[in-house]
Amino acid sequence: MTLGQKIAWDDTVLPFQLDNIDIRGRIARLDGVLDSVLEQHDYPPLVEAMVAEAALLTAMIGQTVKLRWKLSLQIRGDGPLRLIATDYYGPTEDGEPARIRAYASYDAETIDLDADPFSQIGKGFFAILIDQGNDMKPYQGITPLAGGSLAACAETYFAQSEQLPTKFSLTYGRSTEPGADESWRAGGLMLQHMPKASPLMAKDDAIGDDGLLAAEDILDGDEAENWNRANMLLSTVEELELIGPSVAPTDLLFRLFHEERPVVYDTQPVKFGCTCSEEKVRQSLSIYSARDLGHMTKEDGSLTADCQFCGAHYVMDPNTVGFEAETSDDGQ
Repeated sequence: MTLGQKIAWDDTVLPFQLDNIDIRGRIARLDGVLDSVLEQHDYPPLVEAMVAEAALLTAMIGQTVKLRWKLSLQIRGDGPLRLIATDYYGPTEDGEPARIRAYASYDAETIDLDADPFSQIGKGFFAILIDQGNDMKPYQGITPLAGGSLAACAETYFAQSEQLPTKFSLTYGRSTEPGADESWRAGGLMLQHMPKASPLMAKDDAIGDDGLLAAEDILDGDEAENWNRANMLLSTVEELELIGPSVAPTDLLFRLFHEERPVVYDTQPVKFGCTCSEEKVRQSLSIYSARDLGHMTKEDGSLTADCQFCGAHYVMDPNTVGFEAETSDDGQ
């Protein structure tokens, strides 16, 4: 693959369908966007890795949302790594990039940086939230953390909340190419049974010991056989095939699934993007009284707020925010 071809596939999500077996999927490659997400923070490597995995999952899952919709992924636990939050903003127009942002909250004193990263989350939940815009009720789905990785949690979520068998193969980490600086790079492939499987609710005695559904609880007959075959083929993928630069995603699909007749659709470009603004900060503070805001005011008389996603720092006069705010002649 030439450098031009490599760049063309970087920071994109390629949707596809396997026509012969009613399975759809996405291939994602994140490069610059992942660096942009992580350079907003100074996380230790363990936390960076978990944020990278969450961002990769978000790019692949978010590709299906409609224009201007927002999909959020939240992982909350009772361990030192308390929260991982990501947002995916659907493009405003066809052909435009989607935007991703992410951050994590952790206890620097108790986190074990030599432990398995997923173990530092502890017990908690995995949630997907979809905001369809004004006058629309947001969708929220929640499942317990399970499976030993964020990818496994996402698979459990789709089986449990959507009754859609789903499988991920992900790789991510720091990479170095000749003559280039070290940078973050990630690649992933997602398979998902078409939604017609969704109404096939599992019987009570088919649910696992943990009370959660899995793909084998939902599919049977030819559908189960096809799903198992696709997963066997997916298991042969190599890390370098997922992140490049030697194999284009289209070539990888043909190598893995040529007998299943893969059909590819237009790629969705993604980039880092934060939607914070002073106006939104003021709006979030509009529910507070002057007395409440007084407790938040610094010694120098200013009120400050920092964006957890991009680190933007906002400084405001406390007299101009809250529901008792003073207004100037221009309405500000």
